[in-house]
Amino acid sequence: MQLSVIILNYNVRYFLEQCVLSVQGATAMLDAEIIVIDNNSEDDSCLMMQNRFPSVKLIQNKENFGFPKGNNIGVKEAKGKYICILNPDTVVAHDTFTKILAFAEEKEELGIIGCKLIDGTGKFLPESKRGIPTPWIAFTKVAGLYKVFPKSKFFNQYYAQDLDENETGKVEVLVGAFMLMERELYLDLNGFDENCFMYADDIDISYRALQKQKSNYYFHDTTVLHYKGESTVKDEKYMKHFQEAMNFLYQKHFQKSFFFSAFIQIGIWFFAFAKMFQGKPKRKLAPEKYIFYSSNSILSEKLPAILKNKVEFLDFKKEKMVNSCHVFKGKKVEIILDNQYVSFKKCIKIIETIKDKNVTFKIFPKNTNFIIGSNSRNDRGQILKIE
Repeated sequence: MQLSVIILNYNVRYFLEQCVLSVQGATAMLDAEIIVIDNNSEDDSCLMMQNRFPSVKLIQNKENFGFPKGNNIGVKEAKGKYICILNPDTVVAHDTFTKILAFAEEKEELGIIGCKLIDGTGKFLPESKRGIPTPWIAFTKVAGLYKVFPKSKFFNQYYAQDLDENETGKVEVLVGAFMLMERELYLDLNGFDENCFMYADDIDISYRALQKQKSNYYFHDTTVLHYKGESTVKDEKYMKHFQEAMNFLYQKHFQKSFFFSAFIQIGIWFFAFAKMFQGKPKRKLAPEKYIFYSSNSILSEKLPAILKNKVEFLDFKKEKMVNSCHVFKGKKVEIILDNQYVSFKKCIKIIETIKDKNVTFKIFPKNTNFIIGSNSRNDRGQILKIE
């Protein structure tokens, strides 16, 4: 078997359904399997999987074991030469795995491969590629200096900004939302460290792959949608968890020093100081109108009543969305992409290409009764049921 896709789920039932739909399309021409591990969700994730995807292997944990152990349980059941650790709040294109597997087969001493990730608004997620967080690099991250001096190699190493987001190359650290590697390597590394704190497990396994003299790669030639707001909110608790993660890494891999503690504490002070002046986030205005990109004219007539707003129907067979951007530039618009007609790859491309602060996006996954998306990487996503 070529590939095992490992998806660890916890209480994101609708995002999981969309994710599995996209993975099924991306593995249709491969000798592959999908393994979903549920960490004792309180929603109906497992019931949905049993009813909707009976051929997908489902592992139901009786408690929430967390990210490292949950994925380790899944990989133990995997049979593929390669495994892909994939978040349930992601959407892959139909050729994502084909492209990355071809790239993997060309490499010797392969470590871990990551890919280009964007959020629900189309913005690039910088954690797609990172450097090892030494005390100084961790400080530049916490203090936000990588934003102030993005072109300076002295300040920009946390997010490996010397490698462009549209350039494939070697990096040190990949993100756990999408990691592809040989199953043999994963087992040789003993998987994720189950003693890891939050935010350190992917850094830890990436670093251990480098210690095995393997090469980790960022692969830009496929884009995966990651609704990051489902898992991470940048607040004071985040900074506490970040500090714990750095402490874990340094106790495990490096000699912890006074300079490390001082750098982190100063960085946290900078973060807290900046938050004082940041103010409350601006309330996002409701869309002035919706655009339904589809060929389902019957549903387009029903949507205004469901959405309680104007809906413009843009026929997929007649007009190209990207070429129609000028129609709504400057207006608060929400675009609903009908996956029955618009492939997941095309949905991702449209979201990545338009990337306008006044435009939000939702996907209507094929053969479902809901519209789903996220307007911010820092907030939970939105789900609207279509009865």
